[in-house]
Amino acid sequence: MLARRLRDGGRRAANREDAQPEGIEFGVAGASARREEARRRANRERRTREKHPIIGGALLAVRDAPAHERVWGTGGSGEEATATYLAEHCSSALILHDRRIPGSRANIDHIAVVPSGVYVIDSKRYKNRKVRVATPLIGSARLMIDGRDHSKLVDGLGRQVDLVSKILARVEPGVPVRGVFCFIDGDLPLIGTPRIRHMAVLNRRRLAKHISRAGPLADDRIRAIALKLARELPAA
Repeated sequence: MLARRLRDGGRRAANREDAQPEGIEFGVAGASARREEARRRANRERRTREKHPIIGGALLAVRDAPAHERVWGTGGSGEEATATYLAEHCSSALILHDRRIPGSRANIDHIAVVPSGVYVIDSKRYKNRKVRVATPLIGSARLMIDGRDHSKLVDGLGRQVDLVSKILARVEPGVPVRGVFCFIDGDLPLIGTPRIRHMAVLNRRRLAKHISRAGPLADDRIRAIALKLARELPAA
């Protein structure tokens, strides 16, 4: 299959530029998050050394990174883990990583182009945290993580799906676009697929099965769609 050319053992296969067919810029999973983590770490180290010229190095050695810095590394590792798993288990997929959203500092983690259509994927790493969709009798469904409402994540993914849908309506009409969450190491229900606003809430294994379904798009159409999306949404 087409995407087998992207595979060479894990993350490197998903990210290496020399593995990209037909000039498609696939991007590097987690690159934006890793850059932000490095920027924040460099700023923290600079401030610490300026404030404590003599013992700054020792302080940095014994102090943990603050939460606002660690969260970027966690996010980056989650995107990398998703990319690695999909490269190994989804032979029919072409997957773009870390796409820049025009006019915004946000990015799209992954866009998978597969026989059944296009999937906009938001990777989240919440280790051992309970992820559920609450559906009250009155009011809208809510995405709950360890009992706290995180429905703003759904709003964000919805905007990404709308953006990709508008692009495809212009350059490749008729291609279905779906939004999915991929929770790395999260505690999801063992039975059934939670959904919120038509978006599936999955782990990596279920995501791979989800996007590996048969569909009407042939390899040449998949390649054309991926190429056009890569041009419209450059790597971040």
